[in-house]
Amino acid sequence: MLLLAGCGIFSGKEDDETAGWSAQRLYGEAKDAMAGKEWAKAIKYFEKLEARFPYGRFAQQAQLEVAYCQYKEGERALAVAAADRFIKLYPNHANVDYAYYLKGLAYFNEDLGLLGRVSRQDQTERDPKSARDSFDAFKDLAQRFPQSKYTPDALERMKYLINALASHEVHVARYYIKRGAYVAAANRAQYALKNYPQAPAQEEALLIMIQAYDALGMAELRDDAERILKKNFLGSERAKSMLSQLGR
Repeated sequence: MLLLAGCGIFSGKEDDETAGWSAQRLYGEAKDAMAGKEWAKAIKYFEKLEARFPYGRFAQQAQLEVAYCQYKEGERALAVAAADRFIKLYPNHANVDYAYYLKGLAYFNEDLGLLGRVSRQDQTERDPKSARDSFDAFKDLAQRFPQSKYTPDALERMKYLINALASHEVHVARYYIKRGAYVAAANRAQYALKNYPQAPAQEEALLIMIQAYDALGMAELRDDAERILKKNFLGSERAKSMLSQLGR
């Protein structure tokens, strides 16, 4: 019985194919797996490398590669956590700028499913947190490493995110207008103007404020918003149409 039990234990034990591999071989096999887009396999090898050779020359790069593989595998939260860990442990590493960039990408791609794609879900029900987190990560990159090769792309993505966030706020404001919640509508439109002043949604935010303040009988605030609208969007047919509907 003892012999059979021992055989059972032995047969149930999974052999580790990487036993005895050097750090260089583990790293090479992981990179080969990445080349073949075998992200889970690459992660396994990189994690074994880090565990066995934590102070070797490949260990630091392995941590960064794990973050990338998790990003490609669709594990956004794990990718962000790995990037954050790398930034914390190696703030002066030559490739730490890439960790910031990768963190922004992970949030950004999550955001594309949140704000960037057309779906049946009402935009007012969507949480723009990932867009803000992505913006913050790219902003950190741009401020800390203005000369990084990743910064130009980060800046372009930040422009998109500003527009997406502003559009979200304006959409919510419009939602409130339709339901007669004029104070809430004015507040959301004002928030969009204050925090995203260069976004294309600025015009609609002003129109919503004019409409909300007019409905609330707040003539002074309405006139201020109208003055700003005419100054910044002179000749806009949309503005003219909306003001005409309000008898302005």
